[in-house]
Amino acid sequence: MRTSLNITNKLTKLSEMRGESIFQVLEFDELNGGTDVETSIKLKFMRDSGIKLKQVRIILEDSAVKLESGVLSYLKGNIELNNKFGGVIGLGKKLLTSKVTGETAFKPRYEGIGEIFLEPSFGHFGLIELEDEEIIVDDGLFYACEDTVEVGAAMQKSISSMMMGNEGIFQTKLSGSGVIVLELPVPETEIFKCKLINDTLKVDGNFTILRTAGIGFTVEKSAKSLIGSATSGEGFLNVYKGTGEVWLVPTNSVYRKLSGIGLKSMTNPEGTSNAEV
Repeated sequence: MRTSLNITNKLTKLSEMRGESIFQVLEFDELNGGTDVETSIKLKFMRDSGIKLKQVRIILEDSAVKLESGVLSYLKGNIELNNKFGGVIGLGKKLLTSKVTGETAFKPRYEGIGEIFLEPSFGHFGLIELEDEEIIVDDGLFYACEDTVEVGAAMQKSISSMMMGNEGIFQTKLSGSGVIVLELPVPETEIFKCKLINDTLKVDGNFTILRTAGIGFTVEKSAKSLIGSATSGEGFLNVYKGTGEVWLVPTNSVYRKLSGIGLKSMTNPEGTSNAEV
């Protein structure tokens, strides 16, 4: 038996993915709750700019999910919180994974029949499904998953990636089969999902957020010689080799510049051709 909350016409379903549970990304059509002038002005600016509030809904059908700690908003139905620590060894592994990846140690596990709503956010969410696969994602991207997905840590396999990759020594590893919710830094439409077949991808910067298990990661000089690397202005590049998929978010740096510096950095980027004399 499936329980259901009434989703009013104030919410639009952006995406849906079905596994043992149903995962939906919902969007509030409009926010009209401003009770003072300042808040109302901000809400109007957000409406005009197309910034909308989103929320993840999970429908449990006698199934179980794991959530990032602190993201639950509310739930309805016959749902129980049932964390499995796996004894002293399991607890130790969770604490170690938390320490090295920066993720929270405990992922609350909810099981039963009903609906779960996660905290609303002005951010962006993506739904992906693993089929006996493994992916490595940036820390902080994990939001929720089916209980059949294991959340762990992956250690960088080369000294260069550990020391110069700007990704840390460990990253979050998601493996198994099931649906995953990721909290993305940009809309999914702005993600470049690069497929490699025994090929190489070189990236100037650390704007890769996901790679599949068949992709190796190293850091290399942009040119064969140190002089060539220095004169190119690029220095070192993040290099991805193998067969699989790499997700890039090239627009994320634009948003960071707009937020922190303003439009001047975009209209007059640094470089010799734009140097002031």
